[in-house]
Amino acid sequence: HRIFLHIRRVDTIMILLNLLLLSIIVFIPVPTDLLAAYLTRPDINVASIVYNGMFFVMVCCLNFLWRYASHENRLMAKNVNPEAVAAINQQYLFGQLFYLVTFGVAWFSAPISMVLNFILALFFALPGPSLTSFTGKMKREETVG
Repeated sequence: HRIFLHIRRVDTIMILLNLLLLSIIVFIPVPTDLLAAYLTRPDINVASIVYNGMFFVMVCCLNFLWRYASHENRLMAKNVNPEAVAAINQQYLFGQLFYLVTFGVAWFSAPISMVLNFILALFFALPGPSLTSFTGKMKREETVG
């Protein structure tokens, strides 16, 4: 949700990309339930592959949405900090790569892939110090200006 602190305008493509992302997010309980149902079965890797594949698709859509909005500041706030945009770009690039690795691990070890997913969830839930300072600065500038 922090990316929408930087995005200030929308267009039809952005709305469609956001709708696609939200559609994927709404679907996430399905592979989660599948994974839970397969926890004690020997073929848990199948459920883990579906689960991790879904998260990889989700992060790809989120990355695409962000890249679309931030490309040449297409939909960004007028006072957006270029360093904040660069930091988010880097975080999303590595996130996408790590979700792909987690998807690959799911083929061999479902428990390890679940641990990696938990770590990735924490990585995206907790903002890094640079993103926190940029976001706080931007909020202060909006209240002053």
